[in-house]
Amino acid sequence: MERVVIVTGANSGIGLALCERLLTEDSQLQLCLACRNMQRAEAARSALLTSHTDAHVDLLHLDVGSVQSVLNAAQEVKARYNRIDFLYLNAGIMPMDVRAFFKGLFSRNVINMFATAEGLLTQQDCLNSDGLQEVFATNLFGHFLMIRELEPLLCQAGHTSRVVWTSSSNARRSAFSIEDMQHRNGTEPYSSSKYASDILSLALNRHKNSQGLFSSVVCPGLVMTNLTYGILPSFFWTLIMPIMWLIRIFTNTFTLTPYNGAEALHWLFLQQPQSLDPRAKYHSLTSGLGTNYTQPRQMDIDDETSEVIYKKLFELEKVVRRKLRERNADNEMCLRFRHVHSV
Repeated sequence: MERVVIVTGANSGIGLALCERLLTEDSQLQLCLACRNMQRAEAARSALLTSHTDAHVDLLHLDVGSVQSVLNAAQEVKARYNRIDFLYLNAGIMPMDVRAFFKGLFSRNVINMFATAEGLLTQQDCLNSDGLQEVFATNLFGHFLMIRELEPLLCQAGHTSRVVWTSSSNARRSAFSIEDMQHRNGTEPYSSSKYASDILSLALNRHKNSQGLFSSVVCPGLVMTNLTYGILPSFFWTLIMPIMWLIRIFTNTFTLTPYNGAEALHWLFLQQPQSLDPRAKYHSLTSGLGTNYTQPRQMDIDDETSEVIYKKLFELEKVVRRKLRERNADNEMCLRFRHVHSV
């Protein structure tokens, strides 16, 4: 049977590179690009079909930072497919502190800064239209809600499915507080959200392996994508990229290209889930000679915290769904009121 693979954030960067590699590996799979910007998604689809003319590539409108968009997208997926083999949770946002970037650029900590983004992702977050912290909603909760909605396709008798999270080396326990899951009071929302995805993955394995669903976490390394290039003017990157390629000789986490960064995501596509370590993060690495490889590294996670966040996300889901129903009911009432008065 043709495998069904959904990739969020697939219109550029690591997501698009992963799609290219997956189609090269298996041209018969049903690939679905789940993207917020449909114009860019169409361009990505056209590029994939240019190199894989017989490929089956679908598009799905999905903004993981919007609860309504996630619910709508999940309904569309359930109407199209009768199962899901792989769900790559790659979409995300990465706020950047430009002042910290320049400060670190001329310090002794420059290599570590690029390797881990430590200090770069320090800034205040904001609320989205659902009343959730934007980074938390986009990087974690939207994907959690997507999994919940797609459980009928992910958890089927006699079928094994995979969820793969794009995490980060910047996912640090010190940035996360279980008492402030959304990171409302902190200044490292990206690091907090990525650590939360690490511990959520552990909880998913504990609760869902028996139903055929397996979750894994990946770190793509330092990759130059639209998120990165958008921080500073293009001429700056033209000047600094030769230095970064030089540093890569000594630092295997400098994967730099989206193709290299997708190494671990592609590697997981080829593995049997039962052979994987639920406590390991699978890192995309590139040697000084340009050889790509995947290496598992133990995460700083524990069962207790993962269980607490799992339960808290369920509780938040109930609250968010209730608020959405109330908001939709209010909007419907307003529309009826306007219709009556217009008549």
